[in-house]
Amino acid sequence: MAFLFKLVKWLVIILLVLVLAIAALLQFGPLSLGSAKAILNVLGVYSVEAPQQSVIAQRLKVPEGFSVGRYAEGLTKVRFIEFSRSGDLLAVLSRDGQLVRLKADADGDGRHDGKEILMEGLKAPNDLEFYEDYLYIAESNAIGRVRFDHEQGKFAGDYEIIIPDLPDDGNHRSKSIRLHDGNLYLSIGSTCNVCEEADKRRATIMRFDVDGKNGEVFAAGLRNSVGLDIAPWDNSLYATDNGRDLLGDDYPVCELNKVEEGQFYGWPYINGFGDLDPDFGPGQEDRLSISTSPVFGFPAHNAPLGMRFIRDAKFPSAYKKTALVALHGSWNRSKADGYKVVALHWQEDGSVSGEDFLSGFEKNEDIIGRPVDIAEGPDGCVYVSDDYAGSIYRVCHGQSQNTLVDLASDTVADKAFEELSTEEMRVALAVGEELYNQYPCASCHLLQGKGNSGGKSLDALNGRYTLQSLSDYFLQPNAPMPVYPFDEAQRRAMAVYLLSVE
Repeated sequence: MAFLFKLVKWLVIILLVLVLAIAALLQFGPLSLGSAKAILNVLGVYSVEAPQQSVIAQRLKVPEGFSVGRYAEGLTKVRFIEFSRSGDLLAVLSRDGQLVRLKADADGDGRHDGKEILMEGLKAPNDLEFYEDYLYIAESNAIGRVRFDHEQGKFAGDYEIIIPDLPDDGNHRSKSIRLHDGNLYLSIGSTCNVCEEADKRRATIMRFDVDGKNGEVFAAGLRNSVGLDIAPWDNSLYATDNGRDLLGDDYPVCELNKVEEGQFYGWPYINGFGDLDPDFGPGQEDRLSISTSPVFGFPAHNAPLGMRFIRDAKFPSAYKKTALVALHGSWNRSKADGYKVVALHWQEDGSVSGEDFLSGFEKNEDIIGRPVDIAEGPDGCVYVSDDYAGSIYRVCHGQSQNTLVDLASDTVADKAFEELSTEEMRVALAVGEELYNQYPCASCHLLQGKGNSGGKSLDALNGRYTLQSLSDYFLQPNAPMPVYPFDEAQRRAMAVYLLSVE
């Protein structure tokens, strides 16, 4: 019976992939490899290995004065994250149905101090939040809560379902929550890309008492609002919203909405800033006057998920009225887009502007991560979950992060990188690459399949050399390699570059 269930499950997944691929093919042409992998990731059946720290240093970009390192890895389909009062980071693993506790970083090395499974058997959990003495968990079909002992990092009671029987069929099964001022806000996505829902709870944000009672629709016309947060300056509720698919690369925008009681936000009749939908808009012109437009539009198909207003992070004053938003990235564009965290800044006139905050997960269709959620840590840094590589990243201001040793690495070179900060590593990689090209090394060597096909390969040097031994090698290289006029810093930079090649 178990085998039959698994077989049926995989057949359904394959059918869904084929349907999505055909729909995208009709609209955009052949899917890129990155888009195909993104579809499989959304369905929970594909992920990638966590990128090596050298790749993180080369690829991931943050604003000047910030640094980025990896706090955790090996977290399959990690979704939303939340810190306890004692500094433990709790995370839900959607595919495994687990709630895990990453123990607080007591030794200050920029990594958690161990993983513990707190709960299993949850149904596709997506979100979680501490409120008063409880930990709330959003499963696909229910909201539950349990008393939590922050000092011990353990439950102080039994898990109870307070909102049962939530709809979780169709496209958007995950549930998101935010608790504030005695209310529990619950986002329930649509069953479809675009349709008229029979269940009036779908495509809404509902409001309940914190014990799950007195539920009512708070706002409607929200296709799939995954990220919710409260603005700290005026207690307004904001929510990200994923725009509909299959209308081209650049339409319609994904949204950030200021969500207010009784308001209608357009879906499925109106897209973005007052555009009638080509399928469901005709004959609905009267709805334009009652539809509320977003306060900010993200590029189409960027899939904004978790958002977090900056409250306690030790960030510059420019981030005083700022939210960080995780863009999960596109699956149905002819060219991949999104795959980053952006900072949205509220201006004095109430307008919102955006800029990249943590980027580089996508480069030339090569995708190494898909951001999901953001949490503020007790150390003044922010943490970003990534369900594609099963990792959590740490972004800090005004401090370097010595996190360049891979957690599972046993290569000689990676152990030597521990002495380098992320910024030192990034500079060394750039200088080393420039030297490699300046002194045409490729005329005699092969590196990652490029260069003299008959030359000696420089791949996998990290299993034979340390950073120091390779730096010293350039002083007296074996013939026919000449002695190049490198100073000590240049020798070190070239060694870092070559040892970082996988």
